[in-house]
Amino acid sequence: MHTVYIALGSNLENPLEQLQQAVRSLQTFAINLSVSPFYGSKPLGPQDQPDYVNAVVKFDTDLTAIELLDKLQSIENEQGRVRLRRWGERTLDLDILLYDAQQIQTERLTVPHYDMHNREFVIVPLYDLTPDLQLPNGQKLSELYQQFKNHQMVVLSK
Repeated sequence: MHTVYIALGSNLENPLEQLQQAVRSLQTFAINLSVSPFYGSKPLGPQDQPDYVNAVVKFDTDLTAIELLDKLQSIENEQGRVRLRRWGERTLDLDILLYDAQQIQTERLTVPHYDMHNREFVIVPLYDLTPDLQLPNGQKLSELYQQFKNHQMVVLSK
């Protein structure tokens, strides 16, 4: 079994419901699924778009990293994924943050997620789930969290 962390984000077509539906879809194959609180956050990219709803889930799976990526992309497509521009609005985005302590670099997949350490909407909910987590590079999540402990996100649901 592999322990994985997935970031969820949406800012189109009822974002909170988009994330709740994504969690229900993940439950069909995830084992020991845990969900962080859902946070409202400002867009990372262009500011002329709606605010986001973000969360992180943790679960165990027997899927390979590529099989997991395929499943996540299938869920995105089933929920009518729309991605209009880079870092722009989207109905659903599911990103593999961590896959065990592995470092994966392929044409389709980079794990750990290439920019997770710079994103409060990833680090804060990840910390909510596993504050004692150590990242594959040896960095403690609790240390990384310090730069985001005064974040401006709003908890939407727990």
